[in-house]
Amino acid sequence: MKIAILGTRGIPNYYGGFEQCAEYLAVGLVKRGFEVIVYNSHNHPYQEKVWNGIQIIHCYDPEYKLGTAGQFIYDLNCILDVRKQNCDIILQLGYTSSSIWGWLMPKKAIVTTNMDGLEWRRTKYSEKVKKFLKWAESLGVKYSDFLISDSIGIQNYLKETYKADSTYIAYGATLFENNDDKVLNDYNLSAYKYDMLIARLEPENSIEIILDGVAKANLSRPFLVIGNHKTSYGDYLKNKFSSSSQIQFIGGIYNIEVLNNLRFYSNLYFHGHTVGGTNPSLLEAMASNSLICANDNDFNRYILGTDALYFKDQNDVADHLKNVNYVDESFQMMLSENRKKITNIYDWELIIDQYANHFRDIIEIKVNTN
Repeated sequence: MKIAILGTRGIPNYYGGFEQCAEYLAVGLVKRGFEVIVYNSHNHPYQEKVWNGIQIIHCYDPEYKLGTAGQFIYDLNCILDVRKQNCDIILQLGYTSSSIWGWLMPKKAIVTTNMDGLEWRRTKYSEKVKKFLKWAESLGVKYSDFLISDSIGIQNYLKETYKADSTYIAYGATLFENNDDKVLNDYNLSAYKYDMLIARLEPENSIEIILDGVAKANLSRPFLVIGNHKTSYGDYLKNKFSSSSQIQFIGGIYNIEVLNNLRFYSNLYFHGHTVGGTNPSLLEAMASNSLICANDNDFNRYILGTDALYFKDQNDVADHLKNVNYVDESFQMMLSENRKKITNIYDWELIIDQYANHFRDIIEIKVNTN
């Protein structure tokens, strides 16, 4: 079976969640006997044509020149190329800049799309952009033969909104067990004597609410903000909280071992995401034995259940910071249960098997309906 993976900047991962998904998935599928193509931006750091048995096809990507508009051109270039590849299945990771070209997909291939989160709900977008994203979402449904949801919340939304069935396949993670407290020395930290968050610095990730709570708690222990802060919103946050010396804007960290160790040794790990499905950073926090305090919404509760603390506003954040101690025995069961979820539900090997089964199932459906 020949699979093409579209919708990312490419592998190996230098960028984010869908790229990491494409990397793990492609490697795992090759090991299971699939032939796999992954599309990469022409300026991706990896320039070879094969990586770990995966065929890499580089397509021109003018995002570096045109910004967001360049993503649409890149996706068009990928779709035009995949028409020549005689693939059995095309897996699209996301739909935002590709679904307008859905009508160009090769007719002989089966198109299955991971519908990502509810992009049109993101507060950073204008009303016009939100309308476009909602339309693009509908096109993603229209031009896909099958749909994948990475959370039960997204699965329910697609059923209610479009009467569309989808296969639930979560994002994956790998249990972190190689903890090393030497990483803390680079940041002048002591184990379990700091709190943190990791996120894109965007309004819908509750960054301001969390930091309002940190300022209100007025504790001396450091609070790490990990994520690119060299943006207009980052500047706003740095200016607003400049008098709160415990808040440290670290910037982006892309070394997964460093991130996992920082998560592992934190007192409280805040997850403020309000939009989307199974968020990769949340699973990584669970896998890293973090005591998680999450924004109280359905997407987060579907994953964490009773094995986390929750906040709705800055007062909740401040109360948790003042009253919660990671080493308290009462929280150890939460940590244990979250690690069990990674092993039994979200482990990458299980997720890859679910994708492989999905591909076999949709091939069988096509054969039986022809």
